[in-house]
Amino acid sequence: MTPSKDISRLIEIMAALRAPKTGCPWDIEQDFATIAPYTIEEAYEVADAIARGDLDDLRDELGDLLLQVVYHAQMAEEAGAFAFPDVVQAITTKMIRRHPHVFGDEKARGAGMAKGMWEKIKAQEKAEKRDARLARGLDPEDNGKGFLDSVPVALPALTRALKLQEKAARVGFDWSEAAPILDKIEEEIGELREALAKGDTASIKDEFGDMLFAVVNLGRHLKLDSEAALSGTNEKFRSRFHYVEQALEKSGNTLEKATLPEMEALWQEAKSVK
Repeated sequence: MTPSKDISRLIEIMAALRAPKTGCPWDIEQDFATIAPYTIEEAYEVADAIARGDLDDLRDELGDLLLQVVYHAQMAEEAGAFAFPDVVQAITTKMIRRHPHVFGDEKARGAGMAKGMWEKIKAQEKAEKRDARLARGLDPEDNGKGFLDSVPVALPALTRALKLQEKAARVGFDWSEAAPILDKIEEEIGELREALAKGDTASIKDEFGDMLFAVVNLGRHLKLDSEAALSGTNEKFRSRFHYVEQALEKSGNTLEKATLPEMEALWQEAKSVK
């Protein structure tokens, strides 16, 4: 095998890695469920390279993510379900269909994207997918029968909370403004305090989750993405903690030997500069 810019070489490599007698033992024993966490991890690493503005890393991480697509397609082909070309056909079909104002006839291109057309196209796709599942003898509702069941379970919890709230809001199940949500958050904090006082581990977990869900809802009404907001706070915490670490090192001290008051004093310094 030699490197290549042709996608077919990557597909060949993946097939060789999965070959029953001559492939890699680790790759052979994997399945969709065991590979899924790596797929999610690679997507996050792509996002990280973008956030850092590192285009060299972005190239490599996109390659890693592409490998995940090829990996899943290879396993699907082995199962007789579909192959990589079918994945390409599915997404190209979807993109062409969803952009009639770009790929349609002259009349469609001239009209632009009509209001409501996006949802109409998606509804048509959903109907066709349902018919295809029925033809294969499968449950027509591929991911549940409830209104909110189409929101993927595998999304990060904060993002899934946002998506669930957004979808519920489409049918009017929503707060009219942000202010009452602050009251709801305070109510959830009160219930968390009660659970803590009782020492009920299950209730503590439940009430803590309710509090987080309400906070995400507040962020949505403030036009803030909770994942993005928390990501910014995470980086702020990392940067300030690194300031503490560097300051201790300059004074001949270490994180392990420093007292909490010493670290807190440096933390307050970090807040003034970072």
